[in-house]
Amino acid sequence: MGFVIVILAIFLVFIIIIFATSGVKIVQPYEQAVYMRLGKFVRVLDQGLNIVTPLISTVIKMDLRTEVMDVPKQEVITKDNSPIYVDAIIYIKVTDPKNAFFEVTNYRLATVNLAQTTLRSIIGQMDLDEILSSRENINIQLRDILDENTDKWGVRVENVEIKEVDPAPKVKESMEEQTSAERKRRAAILEADGKKRSAIMEAEGKKKSSILEAEGKRQSMVLEAEGKRLATILEAQGEAQKLRILSVGAASMDSKALSIVSMDTIKSVSDGQASKIYFPLELTKIVDGISEYMGSTKKVEDREVSDIQGITAAVGNPDDILGPIPTQADIKAQTAAFDKAIQEEVSGEEIPSETKE
Repeated sequence: MGFVIVILAIFLVFIIIIFATSGVKIVQPYEQAVYMRLGKFVRVLDQGLNIVTPLISTVIKMDLRTEVMDVPKQEVITKDNSPIYVDAIIYIKVTDPKNAFFEVTNYRLATVNLAQTTLRSIIGQMDLDEILSSRENINIQLRDILDENTDKWGVRVENVEIKEVDPAPKVKESMEEQTSAERKRRAAILEADGKKRSAIMEAEGKKKSSILEAEGKRQSMVLEAEGKRLATILEAQGEAQKLRILSVGAASMDSKALSIVSMDTIKSVSDGQASKIYFPLELTKIVDGISEYMGSTKKVEDREVSDIQGITAAVGNPDDILGPIPTQADIKAQTAAFDKAIQEEVSGEEIPSETKE
């Protein structure tokens, strides 16, 4: 009898434990639960400890965290009849556990299948080139369509990303050939443009070289002409100074001294290496003067030697006529000043407008 009582006590405790555990439901912070009693929806259980009717209640927990699901790769024909393989990833989140449980059998499977069919529809309305260059637009369009259709299931599509767009092998070969042809075309254009630029630059270089060469010749001719002009002026000034000096010196000489100078001049002329000698028309007068001085003709009256007053009265002040006799240092200074003036004149000239380009 005692043994039966023990068995009954254990059974009673076991029933109490089962009864207690079936009446207490714990919902995690990231979950909500659908509470049903005797096949009838009662309410949605929030996180924490919840007391339900034991044994006759059913509680289905729903995860509210964002779920990542893979859309399997599938073959799709584009608008321009190019077969491609495309797959995607979708991010979904349960926003209404009641609808996610009662409105659809399996909201995960339903969402993936809906994504497959929607993706096939969108890709079929686009050309291959547009698909390859407009993935972001496809993602946005696919997300909006999926979110609108899954809203009644209590599921929100947060994001959609196209993983891979892989054209068929034959299409890929054609694309590679097209890309190769395009690159060759661009290379030919760049090469032609390079040759064009090279020819233009070479012509510009020849043009500038010719301009600079002409400018150099012009400056050289200007400098040469300036040098000749200055040499002529200096030579003429020297000759004029020489004549003034001779006139001042001859003013103090008598006729006999002039005859001696004339004889010396004729002697120097005869010492030359020339085969022809030209004498001035006044040679006869010079010879007569020499003869008279030598005493072979009539007596020549001595010429009165001029004094300072006579020279001044005849030709002017000798110091003004002769001028200052330059020293070697003065000549070097004048030459340096002339060279500096020529350099300033050359450097100060404007370059022609064509050389400024």
